[in-house]
Parts: sequence; structure tokens; C-alpha cells
Amino acid sequence: MNNIVLLPVLIPFLVGVILILFRNQLPIQRFVSGVTTLGLVGISAYITYLIYQDGIITLELGNWPAPFGIVLVGDLFASIMVVFASIVAAACLFFAFQTLHPDREKYYFYPFFFFLLTGVNGSFLTGDIFNLFVFFEVMLISSFVLIVMGGTKYQLRESFKYVVISTFGSMFFVIAVALLYSVTGTLNYAHLAERVAEAAQQGQSGILTVIAILFLIVFGLKGALVPLHFWLPNAYFGPPTAIAALLGGLLTKVGVYSIMRTHTLIFTHNQDFTLTIILILAGLTMFFGVIGAVSKFDFKRILAIHIVSQVGYMIMGLGIGTTMAIAGSIYIITHNMIVKTALFLFCGATEKVTGTTNLKKMSGLLKTHPYLGWLFFVAAISLAGIPPLSGFFSKFALVLGGLEAERYFIVFVSLVVGLLTLFSMVKIFMYVFWGSPSLSPEEVKKTKVGKLLIPGIPLVIISILMGILAEPVYLLFEAAANQMLDPSIYINSVIKE
Repeated sequence: MNNIVLLPVLIPFLVGVILILFRNQLPIQRFVSGVTTLGLVGISAYITYLIYQDGIITLELGNWPAPFGIVLVGDLFASIMVVFASIVAAACLFFAFQTLHPDREKYYFYPFFFFLLTGVNGSFLTGDIFNLFVFFEVMLISSFVLIVMGGTKYQLRESFKYVVISTFGSMFFVIAVALLYSVTGTLNYAHLAERVAEAAQQGQSGILTVIAILFLIVFGLKGALVPLHFWLPNAYFGPPTAIAALLGGLLTKVGVYSIMRTHTLIFTHNQDFTLTIILILAGLTMFFGVIGAVSKFDFKRILAIHIVSQVGYMIMGLGIGTTMAIAGSIYIITHNMIVKTALFLFCGATEKVTGTTNLKKMSGLLKTHPYLGWLFFVAAISLAGIPPLSGFFSKFALVLGGLEAERYFIVFVSLVVGLLTLFSMVKIFMYVFWGSPSLSPEEVKKTKVGKLLIPGIPLVIISILMGILAEPVYLLFEAAANQMLDPSIYINSVIKE
């Protein structure tokens, strides 16, 4: 049964390889891709159920025992992330079916879509920090191809910047791994947790803290923490909406996941310092991210910049460090994956209708396309944290955790940022959907977007259900947080003797 934890990594990899052989047969590619992504949603949900019932699942590849061999580890946090990544991937894929130009599809869109998913799921499930680097590279190379695919000059320029910055991030990642190995002599997560604790007791706390901060920089660059966020808005603005939604829903979350994994399992030796740094970065990321979004008047660019401010919320719970706060972080990560993807998809539908993403060139779509308007409205107020949607309860857990830990200033910043987020979402709604229609009756007839809304509707429903069913959802995330805050559970599941 332990082999099941390999499937979220193995299936997308094999399907990606197979689809290379069917480059010019788009119907086959679409059918196989659709069935595979829906299957991954079911498989990942079943894995999460098994872990919730029976505990952490560990798979030793090649029967080499940890810490000597490669290990995949499915705990609650990792499996939850795989479930939501699969849901996001499925929604973006079905949107791509309707919006991507066939020429883009033929240039290996579907293989690299699945290679990206391989890197994302592998990053969540690996139990080895060097293999985390390997899966990062698989994910990054795939994202390079998807971002640049069939691009304009602007897109190519911003893609080049993204490649250069990511390459520097990879270089620092290798340096950090080498330093960590030189101190501990191992790369397995569970073994690292033991060795780092021993090294800290032996007076090596200083060098370990330096390594922890170096990893924070590496993962912060991928997760778009301020001041390492500068690459993100333009890189996500240029690609087609289906690709922007996929990257916006997944990539920064891998960086956030890595920060949370390493600082709850491995680098637990000097948390008064490291968690304070993380909390400061959370406040700066929230504030400067939302200020950038408020100042813009482009639909897609506002959504891209909002990714930055929401990342601040995600690491806020880790900086606070209590069970409730970390459960709130998991809540807001999963909520944001769903809602941010939905908003990007509705932005793509709006662009299909109007031919632009400039807010000042749109108005009155609520009268001509009411379903689009109200679906966007529900997703927007969920992002802002209005009850009874998922955004409210995720932020509520963070705020309560902050008050419980007497972190009053970061709680104040999070509330102010929530108000500014609401302002920016209302601005989009007023410019795009309110007022007199900017389209003539003839143009309205040509711009029916019913099919384009279908991929986003399940995401809105999930956001509503995560609000209505907040108590059982929170209890699941609390169980994941309890696993994370007790590293011995992870260590004993991986290292049997």
C-alpha cells in the first residue's frame, strides 16, 4: 500500500513522456490529459484519507532504507498540498482546452504541463533535501517552457529575467545543500532533523542558523517574499491566462511549503531568531504586495501582484509558531490556491469578452455577462476574507493565533492588508462589471463565455464549502499542524530503527 504515495509523481511523469509521441494529435492529447488530471484528484484525495486514518506513509525506493536511499514521505501537510495542486491543475487544463491556440498546444504544452506537475508533487512528497532541489529544477524548467511558449517580445524579455533569477536561486540552493551536508553528513529530512539538533547541542548553532537563513532566501525567492518578489508580476502577466493561472496557483506555494517544512522539521534550534525574521518578512510581504496591487489599473497585473501579499499571510502563521496559527497558514495556502486560480480564469474570460485587461477600457459586464460578474464577485470577496467564505475562516484562524501569541502588530498589519485587498477587488468589480455596458448588442452575441466559466465554477464551490464546513476543514488542517510541530512523528515514520 505504501507504493500509492509514488503515484502523484510517477503518473504525470509517464503521461508527459507518452504525450511527447502525440505532438500533432491534439484530440488524443486532450483526452489523455483530462482523464489523467481528474484521476490524480481522486488518487491524491484517497492518499490523504489513508494518511488521516492510518498515519504517515513512507516509501523507500529500491528498498534502500532511510537515510541511505531515496524516500518519499506522505504526511498530512504534503498530501493536502498534492490534493489542491491536482484540483488547480485540472481547472487550468480544462480552461486551456478552450483558450490556448492549437499552435501553442502542439509545442509540447501538455507534456510540460505534466512535467511541471511532476516537479510540484515531487517537491511536496520528497523526504530528501537534495531531491527537493531535483524536483525544483524539473518544475522550473517546465515553467520556463510554459511561460515562453509562443510568446511576444515582452513575454520573451520577462521570461529571460525569470530564467536568470531562477538560475541564481538554484545556484544558492546547491550551495546551501552543500553547506548543510558538510555540517550534518546527511540529506534525508528525518536524519537531518536529528543531526541538526545534535549539532546545535554541540555548539554549532551559529553556522546552522546561517544555513537556515540561506535556505530561507532560496525558498523566499521562489515563494516571492519581499524583497525577493520583483520577478513575479511581469513573469505572470505575459503568458496566456491558463498558464498564468497554473503558475499563480502552484509555484509560489511550493516555495512556501519548503519554508514551512524546513523550519518545522529541520531548523528548530534557534527559532526565537529565525521565526522572528520570518514574521517580519510576512508583514513586509503582505503590506508592500497589497500596496502594489492597489496602485494598478490592469486586471491581470493586480491579480499577479496580489500573489505576493497573500504569500505574506501564508508564512505569518509559521512566524507565530502556534498550532492554531500554522493550521491557519495551511488553511490560507489551500484557500489561495483555489481562489487565486479561479480569479485568473475569470480574468481570462473577461479578456476574451473585451479584448483587454485594462480596467479603464471596460464597464458594464454585469449586465451583459451576469454569471461571469457574480462568480468573480464571490471569488473576490473570498480572497478579501469576507464571511462565510474560505478566506474569512483562514484569516480568522491566523488572527486568533496571533492574538493568542500576543503578536498584536502583525495581526494589525494583516487586518489592514485585508481591507486594502477588499478595496482592490471592489475596484476591479466597479470598473469591469458595474456601470453602462461598453459592448454593443452585436458584440455581446459574439462573446458568449458560458463554457469558459465551467472550469472556475468548481473552484468557487470549493471556496464556499471550505467556509460552510469550516470546522471539519480546520480540524483536518489542525491535525496536519500537530504533525508538523512534533518532528518525532515524522522522524519515527521514516527512520524505523
